[in-house]
Amino acid sequence: MAAAFRSRAGVCEVEVLRGAQAAAARPVDLLLEVPHGATRGADFAALRAQLVGDYAEDLRDFFFVNTDVGAPELAHEVARRFVAACPDRVAAVVRCLLPRTFVDCNRRIDEATVPGASAAGAPTPGLPPWVQHDADRRLLLDRYAAYREVVESGFAAACGGGGLGLMVHTYAPRSIDVAVDDDIVASLREAYRPERIGSWPLRAPVDLITVDPEGRELVAASVARVAEAEFAAAGLQVERNGAYNLHPITMAAAYAARYPGQTMCLELRRDLLVPEFVPFVELAVDPAKVATAAAPLAAAAMAHFAPR
Repeated sequence: MAAAFRSRAGVCEVEVLRGAQAAAARPVDLLLEVPHGATRGADFAALRAQLVGDYAEDLRDFFFVNTDVGAPELAHEVARRFVAACPDRVAAVVRCLLPRTFVDCNRRIDEATVPGASAAGAPTPGLPPWVQHDADRRLLLDRYAAYREVVESGFAAACGGGGLGLMVHTYAPRSIDVAVDDDIVASLREAYRPERIGSWPLRAPVDLITVDPEGRELVAASVARVAEAEFAAAGLQVERNGAYNLHPITMAAAYAARYPGQTMCLELRRDLLVPEFVPFVELAVDPAKVATAAAPLAAAAMAHFAPR
């Protein structure tokens, strides 16, 4: 396995799960990437403590609403089920530790990227507008580059060898379109008022993100097909590209284009993974709900490796 594919302090956790019969030197067959895996208050606090700029105290509220609660646990359970069913294979989970409140690791970012806002309904920025201090921008770009190195190494190992890469996300129950700007927390608190929250569209339980903006299918077709059937059998409605597509600003689109037919990106509704979805606070997952959601996705992953 490539030396670059390893956990990095303050950047990501890499967990490799080997089937009971997998050869010691076997590379990764199934990669599960969780680019918004910084879901804990401790993740936010750890990075915030290293930044020197001035940041609003209520950014924590935005963090808890805008991070992929349940995605790391879901990815781990899928990996566990995969190697249990395919004991000669290897799965790996990459959990990003960088809160997207400060840098979004599912965005294409380079040295020229500058902090900026985004309009309501537009993809959130790679570097948000409140990152104004040069030292903070440098630190975030360095951490982002380190994360990219790990993930690209993982995709090369898995998909380069004929395996599969899954990009695992979760989204809030309702589609709330507000601008990501200096007023983001006030806008979200207004949107989540009890008398307003029901006016926002309810999202599908599962959304498979399979096409680019031109409608070209880049997904692993058999994986998506089995996922739809298995989720439906579990009582979970599935849409395709209901909330998003593989927007060119995202790294999900980059990996899907680089390895056509060998990746799948999906969103699962967060209220299906926690006891109760409550905005603006740290949430713990419900293991039983995670298991229910993981079983269809693990079955779909296995379909990629089934004899043709």
